[in-house]
Amino acid sequence: MPTNNYLPHLDGYVDNEGPKIVTSRFNDPNNYKISNYKASGGYQALESALDISPDAVAAEIKDAILLGRGGAGFPAGLKWGFLPDVYPRYLVVNGDESEPGTYKDRLLMEHDPHQLIEGCLITCYALGIETCFLYVRGEMALAQERLAQALNDAYAQGYIGKNIYGTDVGIDIVLHWGAGAYIVGEETALIESLEGNRGMPRLKPPFFPAVKGVYMKPTIVNNVETLSNVPWIVTNGADKYKEFGSEASPGSRMLAISGHVNRPGVYEVEQGEVTFRELFYGDNYCQGIRNDGDVKMFIPGGGSAPWFFEEQLDLPLEAKAVGAAGSMLGSGAIVVMDQTTDAVKACLRVVRFFARESCGKCTPCREGTSWEEKILQRILDGAGRPEDLDLLLDVGSQISPGDYPKAAWEAEGLEAVPFPPKQTTICPLGPSSVAPITSALRRFRPEFEAKIAAGRTTVGASS
Repeated sequence: MPTNNYLPHLDGYVDNEGPKIVTSRFNDPNNYKISNYKASGGYQALESALDISPDAVAAEIKDAILLGRGGAGFPAGLKWGFLPDVYPRYLVVNGDESEPGTYKDRLLMEHDPHQLIEGCLITCYALGIETCFLYVRGEMALAQERLAQALNDAYAQGYIGKNIYGTDVGIDIVLHWGAGAYIVGEETALIESLEGNRGMPRLKPPFFPAVKGVYMKPTIVNNVETLSNVPWIVTNGADKYKEFGSEASPGSRMLAISGHVNRPGVYEVEQGEVTFRELFYGDNYCQGIRNDGDVKMFIPGGGSAPWFFEEQLDLPLEAKAVGAAGSMLGSGAIVVMDQTTDAVKACLRVVRFFARESCGKCTPCREGTSWEEKILQRILDGAGRPEDLDLLLDVGSQISPGDYPKAAWEAEGLEAVPFPPKQTTICPLGPSSVAPITSALRRFRPEFEAKIAAGRTTVGASS
């Protein structure tokens, strides 16, 4: 029988062997309290940072090649360098974790809120920022409560506010609760929501947040896990950080594994040193597929990522390698599906999510995602038509332009859908709905055809 290493005070975290950078304090059930955090060395990284110049702190993060953990995987230090010499400027923390299958940022906010706060303070100091906005998803009530208390305690002890550690540095952090919309995970839609507007993405250009963000001022938007790495890097140095992981993807990252594995949960995994196969089958990780089954397909980076199959199991958990194979690690959500999974139903589930979460600003997404859902539902209801499969691909090509028909893939010897996708929309939500359709049809077209044929047979018999 598989064994579990779940910590009873945490929902789903698995204490596996390996490097612990952002989860090193998770064994303490009271670490969300400022006294426990300080006892484990908390806020010492902030004090160390204040002893050196802001530029030196920013250079250390850039040298560490800290990749963003929110989806795009862009180096945080490089992103910080995009800020023009304009003030005031702002830091926005994206805690709206809402990608299907993702739940690692929630654990960081619930169990180690001070680590995140310290990361925010160090980042603000490095970039000359006086105000940080911490945006948390509306449904994450415990995370909101823990962060609110942590902020009050940090203010009371002088870690936030004016004259931090007796210096002339002053930083404020504002906690903002979202309303539970997937679209505000996109940075410009988040900024719109933060300003009190309806959460809809802005056009880029000109509204690149580093140039025109909150209140049209320069803004850096970073993910919760990204900023939670900052105190460790400041304390231990970039060189120590790069001893973990691979050259292209240093350090570790948190991964939320769900689906048909024996031990689902959140793991902190060394980047580039572990393969999907090791993650799914290793005794230190998920301990195999349920009922000794086989992997039929898996989503490597949240619902918006193109699917992978058995032949990708030996790819390392590294953004560069996964991207070259036609998908992404994205937000760190991996969904595993065994051979009993109905590919058509799985496809519909993901497409339905994006159709319901479309903000409606862009016509191809507003209309197209709903059409995709209706066509897939029609096939599952037994009323599908043979031409529906090409219709699905045609609708998808209006949202995410590409030559999707199976004949085109085979003629060009393609093994994967072109990635990253092109788009006719302002943000990637629309193309995200196309990913499961092209993935499923490329691999499991006979399943779609069988359902259509079965439905036509049933209709013919009843008539």
